[in-house]
Amino acid sequence: MSKKIVIVGGVAGGASAAARLRRLNEENQIVMFDRGEYISFANCGLPYYIGDVIQDRQKLLVQTVEGMNKRFQLDIRNLTEVTKINRAEKTVSVKNVKTGETYDESYDVLVLSPGAKPIRPNIPGIEEAEDIFTLRNIPDTDKIRSYVDDKAPKHATVIGGGFIGIEMAENLRERGVEVTLVEMADQVMTPLDREMVSPVHEHMRLHGVDLQLSDGVDSFSEKGKRVHLKSGRVIDTDMIVLSIGVVPESSIATEAGLETGIRGAIRVNEKMLTSDPNIYAIGDAVEVLDYIFKEPTVVPLAWPANRQGRLVADIINGRDVKYNGTMGTGIAKVFDMTVASTGWNEKRLTAAGKEFEAVHVHPGSHAGYYPGSTPVSLKLLFHPTTGEIYGAQGVGMNGVDKRIDVIATAMKGGLTVLDLPDLELSYAPPFSSAKDPVNMIGYVASNVVLGDNEVVHWNEIDELVQNGATLLDVRDESEHELGKIPGSINVPLNSLRDHLDNYSKDETIYVTCQVGLRGYLASRILRQNGFKVKNLSGGYKTWSQVKRDFDAIEAGTKAESETAATVTEEAPPANK
Repeated sequence: MSKKIVIVGGVAGGASAAARLRRLNEENQIVMFDRGEYISFANCGLPYYIGDVIQDRQKLLVQTVEGMNKRFQLDIRNLTEVTKINRAEKTVSVKNVKTGETYDESYDVLVLSPGAKPIRPNIPGIEEAEDIFTLRNIPDTDKIRSYVDDKAPKHATVIGGGFIGIEMAENLRERGVEVTLVEMADQVMTPLDREMVSPVHEHMRLHGVDLQLSDGVDSFSEKGKRVHLKSGRVIDTDMIVLSIGVVPESSIATEAGLETGIRGAIRVNEKMLTSDPNIYAIGDAVEVLDYIFKEPTVVPLAWPANRQGRLVADIINGRDVKYNGTMGTGIAKVFDMTVASTGWNEKRLTAAGKEFEAVHVHPGSHAGYYPGSTPVSLKLLFHPTTGEIYGAQGVGMNGVDKRIDVIATAMKGGLTVLDLPDLELSYAPPFSSAKDPVNMIGYVASNVVLGDNEVVHWNEIDELVQNGATLLDVRDESEHELGKIPGSINVPLNSLRDHLDNYSKDETIYVTCQVGLRGYLASRILRQNGFKVKNLSGGYKTWSQVKRDFDAIEAGTKAESETAATVTEEAPPANK
């Protein structure tokens, strides 16, 4: 018996569901509504069209209404908004946004894929601001691109340092626009932990982005040409891009009495079924379970939406499948750098009271003797005794993507850190090393789980040394002279055994080197000679990256370039 399936919203989730539904059943009637003109487009590519990296606008359009209707025999009604769900009647109320025509459409099964909308906070002066933009769809993209093409702005203020904010900052710089990025947190890209994002900050400054961190917008004036920050700073600007984040567009679900969860997202079970047995929901508007700890979460990313779209079609057609949760694997291009992460970060684990440990490595992207190798900084988070992997982060110029993807796959497969050294990964000098960086971080984490090595971290070592702890820097003397952690004692690794009598076995000895390897070798020597010892994870490199970043923030400097923005100081707003 055929069904009438109505889908609300296209793009990743809705369009994927519609196509899969038709592939599985030729008889069902499939109606898809979208209030926009474009029902399937590459929303992740929008910033790059603004930046003229993607020059052909047509390439952003994955499917047209005409093409999808013809190929899949669908009834697609774009420029038509679903305004209400009538659960008792099993109908939806719809409105043609061009003609104003309204009518009710019946359904046997309803699939909600309304997506998420950019946050537009109620900041004083925002309604009067003229050249202020958000980025969600093709019309938004056209507005920003046209403004940059026609008005040739000299300066842009990007508010928010998430993925969209970073990508917009980069692409506006590619167009020759000076950029100030304002972020209320003390870092951009919050999926990364503080030490992992420090080289990203440095790289952005090198490319002329003025980072205003730990600061928020207090108000706009002069029709958006002046941005007043909570610190008292004032930015003169030509345009503003709001990229503060998104919220689930779940109002029709809420008004219909469907259960919602965190941030107002539509609550679904593992079958993507809402609290109504005839209504499913997918994509950026839904609350799902976190894959690792099975806690409710909202993850507005492309992969979950696409996967859920396919799965819901399978489920509607009687297949016994389920959505197992979202890890939140993500990646971004930041000028010449690649930044990626999967799973939980340290901030989130700490806030949730989870027991965990972390390690850092800085290997080359491929064999060092082959030209073009660049460092890959990796961080792995895991349970200290079982080795269960909780998350990973990577930053570098090359090879970051495949390492995070391998770790994400290992997590989905239930592997632990003890399994990572056993992964037989492809190797040739232009592509990797005989011990891939994933193998290497697996070895380092395994040493912790097996009790062969204890670690101390970048944010702990300064206080320990200030309180009298002994920190041995086992790099060569020339390295130590070029830069060192204050209070460290230089004892090159090759001479360490000659100095063991200088240290007490009643205290914990801390060791460091450049990236952690020689520190590990030193810790093994000390441990086997009866000392208690901890190795600085990631070595001097991890510590110094954060130190440089903090120094740049404190001094208010921008490496290698100055922006065109006029940033002035005024008294901070009263009672703020």
